[in-house]
Amino acid sequence: MKPSHSRTLKGIQRLKTHMNLDKNKLYFLPLGGSGEIGMNLNLYYTQGKWLMVDLGITFDKTPGIEVVMPDTHFIEEHTQNLVGLVLTHAHEDHIGAVPYLWQRLGCPIFATPFTAALLQYKLKEAGINPPLHEIPLSGGIDIGPFTVDFVSLTHSIPEPNALAIRTGAGTVVHTGDWKIDPEPLIGEPTDITALKKLGDEGVLALVCDSTNVMVAGRSGSEGVIRKNLIDIVKRFPTKRVIVACFASNVARIASCAEAAHENGRTMGLVGRSLHRMNEVARKLEYFNHYPPFLDAHETGHLSPGELLLVCTGSQGEQRAALQRIAMGKDRNITLGKNDVVLFSSRQIPGNEKAIAALQDLLRHKGVLVITADEEDIHVSGHPCRDELIDMYQWIRPRILVPVHGEDLHIKEQSDLALEQGIPFTICPHNGDLICLSQEGPSLVGEVPTGRLALDGKQLIPFDGPVMQERHKLMSTGCAIVTLIVQGKGTLQRPPTLSLLGITDTYHLETITARCIGAIEEGFLALPLEDRQSDACVIEMARSATRRTLAAFYGKKPTTHVEVVRV
Repeated sequence: MKPSHSRTLKGIQRLKTHMNLDKNKLYFLPLGGSGEIGMNLNLYYTQGKWLMVDLGITFDKTPGIEVVMPDTHFIEEHTQNLVGLVLTHAHEDHIGAVPYLWQRLGCPIFATPFTAALLQYKLKEAGINPPLHEIPLSGGIDIGPFTVDFVSLTHSIPEPNALAIRTGAGTVVHTGDWKIDPEPLIGEPTDITALKKLGDEGVLALVCDSTNVMVAGRSGSEGVIRKNLIDIVKRFPTKRVIVACFASNVARIASCAEAAHENGRTMGLVGRSLHRMNEVARKLEYFNHYPPFLDAHETGHLSPGELLLVCTGSQGEQRAALQRIAMGKDRNITLGKNDVVLFSSRQIPGNEKAIAALQDLLRHKGVLVITADEEDIHVSGHPCRDELIDMYQWIRPRILVPVHGEDLHIKEQSDLALEQGIPFTICPHNGDLICLSQEGPSLVGEVPTGRLALDGKQLIPFDGPVMQERHKLMSTGCAIVTLIVQGKGTLQRPPTLSLLGITDTYHLETITARCIGAIEEGFLALPLEDRQSDACVIEMARSATRRTLAAFYGKKPTTHVEVVRV
């Protein structure tokens, strides 16, 4: 078995706008989702044309930032050769950036019905109307030099697809997110026959989800979770039960509906994204056999034992439904000792503290909190090791390219693939341009990558000067000084000072007086000609303020000085 390639390969060149690539070869280029979980954006190149697969977001806790997405600057310089964007499924980390970035790309979009319907809502809200082509399940399309066939898989949202991307240089199977659910409760089962047929035809490369490669065995079935939810709700016949889960987990919402039905309860939804998902699912006839779900304000006539509520906010998000309810900010729902809250989801890394704080708040109110650590009420939507091995055996690729994972996951899947007899693997990072050939993968260049942050209504570089300044303000606060200078160099009155995020009320008067005194002393020490220079006065006041605050607090805040001459 050959070792996996790494970034230590020699001869890598920084690619410029004009590339000299062999049009007869096939290249893979991730701009998001390799070396991280989320924010997926992948590109394929052959015959002078680019094909994009997925365009997603990730979330960030920086104040003021809504979402983060890949920087598409590289492919924006090649939009004349970008033949299309193909979406594997409807999760936010695969489609969430489309409303923000499509106008920079201008290419047609291709998706199966559920993904297309959910994306259409987002595009309408954004006020754009790109060419969105709905592809039937198990359908196919010809896009330039690429022939793309959709292969049905199972996941935690309807209509996840693997893409069989056929080119003159070979076939790539791009899995998107997937698992093998022996008892899928929403949508089509995994099309094992189609996957095996691809393997028989010959697959050059498998580009594959790495999320759960560290987990032995299999991910399990939603069918088991449904049975457990029914049984748990049955334990509390007179109590109100709330289930917190991801709004995108349509199968879990359906399982909650079954739990409500089997226990003679009416189901309600709390959270805007849940209502949107319900509307799309009913439009595509996934929920049509269930009675209408109620909104929170429609449930007042029901006793606690007659109601099952499904809420967003399983990750402790500050603005999500469960957080508002726990903090007493929802006028329709008040929680207490007669209530039960089930956290039917996994903890996303980085959210542990927020989730623990929310659960502690609920327990303080007397609510019984049940998590997936205590009861079997959640199952992953990603393949564990045995499922990955099944996929290798069906597809039998010459090359394995692990994506959708942090470096640890990607390296682990690379090792697993080599152990299972796949001849070649390569561990990609965002920006790696990889040539895929029968002789194995090769890293032939790198392109600039980055992140864009949604700051209000504008997109800004996540590591640019605005965000750098914001991080600095978060860590040190801000001081604003105003000096009014009259004549040839006297202060009309003492400087004014505003301290933001620096001191509490108790110390405010003392530190303000010290800073103003230091500024006045510094001003009087300036030569007369320097008092005529705004630049000299500003630098003196800035230095005096920062020096005084550093002596008092041990920090030098961002300091802005304004000089007004009268």
